[in-house]
Amino acid sequence: MTALTSASGANLHKASVEQTDLFDDRVTRSLLDQLLDDSRLYRKGGDYQALLDFVVRLRNFAPFNAMLLQIQKPGLSHAASAPDWRDRFDRQIKDGARPLLILRPFGPVALVYDVLDTEGAPLPDGVEAFSAEGGTTSATLEACSKKLAGKGIEWNRVDTGDNFAGSIQLLGRSADPEVPSHYRLSVNLNHNADVQFATLTHELGHLFLGHLGADKYLNIPDRPRLAHRQQELEAESVAYVVCGRNGVENNSKTYLAGYVQEDTTVENLDLYQIMRAGGQVETLLGLAARARFDRPSKQGAGPS
Repeated sequence: MTALTSASGANLHKASVEQTDLFDDRVTRSLLDQLLDDSRLYRKGGDYQALLDFVVRLRNFAPFNAMLLQIQKPGLSHAASAPDWRDRFDRQIKDGARPLLILRPFGPVALVYDVLDTEGAPLPDGVEAFSAEGGTTSATLEACSKKLAGKGIEWNRVDTGDNFAGSIQLLGRSADPEVPSHYRLSVNLNHNADVQFATLTHELGHLFLGHLGADKYLNIPDRPRLAHRQQELEAESVAYVVCGRNGVENNSKTYLAGYVQEDTTVENLDLYQIMRAGGQVETLLGLAARARFDRPSKQGAGPS
């Protein structure tokens, strides 16, 4: 896991911006849009739900990269870098195996391989590298609260009825990209820890999806104003991905079913922003679990 408390606030902000810079590149965005449009993927609500489930399952990759893997090889069960297959699972890449491409943090691309393209020791039960962390505790929520505070997000526990889960609001916008804006994230203290975590991820989804406006400090894009239905679908998609990848079960499937209809199309789902926001939420909360890669050679070769 990424320990966000292990560096100074300034260094944390710099690392967070660097980690997401790759996904801001207009060429990358344009290529993904073209890929989705040309392939006509995720035109139906059921296909979209299957994509979210796949991203949940492939927890050792950032949500955005998990989506890229699903596009390249539908039906993939497990994938890892060559170093992970070799060092963690005692498996080797088969001769002639076709690598899959993902985006590398702090670099261009990296190569990973489907489990079917490896050979060696049997996989352990459950394949530990791909498993979730488990349920939420009060200590987990307290740790989340401290991480939020470091980014200008006030955790506000409210005593209210069951029909209210939470909300997020902008209290003050900073014009300086080096200074955080001020937000208040309210969560119903009467809900159990898992429900509070699900609410937290949903409201952070709204934030990082740009539903509250652009924020240069948090690297949040400036997006057009969306209808309430679209905002809820996007935010709950982020919550579904983050919760599922961290062992927290909530009612997202039921919630999503109310928004994702059979006529849901890629034109009204911004998959790029949804996966990007899911990765940002995981990074902010210190939940990111990533594959390891060999350092590229000077000639720019990928992992061995």
